[in-house]
Amino acid sequence: MKAGVIELGSGSTPKTNASRGVSILDFILRIAAVIATLGSAIAMGTTNESLPFFTQFIRFRAKYDDLPMFTFFVVANAIVSVYLLLSLALSIFHIIRSKAQVSRIVLIFLDTGMLALLTAAASAAAAIVYLAHKGNTQANWFAICQQFNSFCERISGSLIGSFGGILLFVLLILLSAVTLSRR
Repeated sequence: MKAGVIELGSGSTPKTNASRGVSILDFILRIAAVIATLGSAIAMGTTNESLPFFTQFIRFRAKYDDLPMFTFFVVANAIVSVYLLLSLALSIFHIIRSKAQVSRIVLIFLDTGMLALLTAAASAAAAIVYLAHKGNTQANWFAICQQFNSFCERISGSLIGSFGGILLFVLLILLSAVTLSRR
């Protein structure tokens, strides 16, 4: 007859601790993604520059809402930011209950939808930012970034934040998929 060993302590196994660690990483990545997408929406939404033309009373203006793609970019980043803030509650739930599977599956589907929305918005805005920097002489679209420096710097920075959010979403989806596959 073998003597049984009774383990005293918290009762958590290494697998549970690893799942809890992954859940904490998920929470941190979601906070970083909120910062990236919300920062992108704010930076693009507050972009505005005016330049004088001949006199002080006639001015050229560049504002984000002059182009529908930038408006779509701001709205999409705002929607994704709100989603990420709401998903923090499920992320906290996963820290507490690391064996939850159905809510992780729901998060994977919702994260994938938000990734698609964010990618579409960032890609549309990136095409316009490229035209603002380089122009297109065949279509008679002139590069405006030589004149509107501040405007172009802000919209380019906003794109960097949004593409950072896309990268964080990819990591979140992969992290959730790996967590589910380990069970």
